[in-house]
Parts: sequence; C-alpha cells; structure tokens
Amino acid sequence: MKIEANSPEQYISKLPEDRKLPISKLRNTILKHMPKGLEEGMSYNMLGYYVPHSIYPNGYHCDTKLPLPFINLASQKNFIALYHSGIYAKKELYDWFVKEYPKYCKYKIDMGKSCIRFKKTDDIPYKLIAQLLSKMTVDEWINIYENSIIK
Repeated sequence: MKIEANSPEQYISKLPEDRKLPISKLRNTILKHMPKGLEEGMSYNMLGYYVPHSIYPNGYHCDTKLPLPFINLASQKNFIALYHSGIYAKKELYDWFVKEYPKYCKYKIDMGKSCIRFKKTDDIPYKLIAQLLSKMTVDEWINIYENSIIK
C-alpha cells in the first residue's frame, strides 16, 4: 500500500479508517519515547524517524543526501509495519524483543530482520514499543551503523 504524502499528518489522513487510530497511536508512542536527536518526517513513502544531517553529516551510505534512517512506520496491504534498524543491527536487542513480546501480545510474533508486522491492530504492544525505543541512543546507533553496516 503506497501512500504519497509530504508529511506524517497527510500520510495518516490518507489511510483507511481502520488504520488511522493504530498508526496514530504508534506515531505518538514513537514521538514520546524516541531517542533524543531523532527527527520525524517522510522517508521511503513511510513515516520516518532518522538521525538528521546536523547530528550525522555523512547521511545514509546508500544516498548521502538522505539522513541516517533508524525507524520507519507504514501501513501495508495486510499489516502495519514497524521497521527498527537497531533490532536488525544488534542481536541482543532483537533477542530481548522476541523474549518480551509474548508478555504483551496474545498472538505469535511476526517479524523479519528489522520489520515487526502487526496484523491484528487491536493487539499492538504499545508499551513494549515504548520500551524498545528507550533501548538505544542515537550515539549508539551511529556507532553500530559505522562499525557494522558501512564496510
């Protein structure tokens, strides 16, 4: 489900009605708990939370004009997706999240390497997502990125 939007608010306004509330709640959770230094905007036709050039001038290695991505949030065809680069890059964080997930959700976790898929929008673990956001600072993300992603 590709949504063309210039701002997070415009993105949410274009969502189907059944997706507006859960995406808004996830967005508010991210905004309230995201690491200091991240900025919100649109990234890859999704809500993006990234390290701005003012903090990391090198930008994203795939396209240095773009800021360094960290979190994305999107409404896909069959699910809501939360992409968290820290889960992909730090095994301990991934393991923690997988272990904690059943304490917050009655449904089995549906994950890729950095993607957490929520098919049941009435069972999104907002409190767990808030905890996840507190587990990595911007400086730690930059350090992991530089040491493991850039080769």
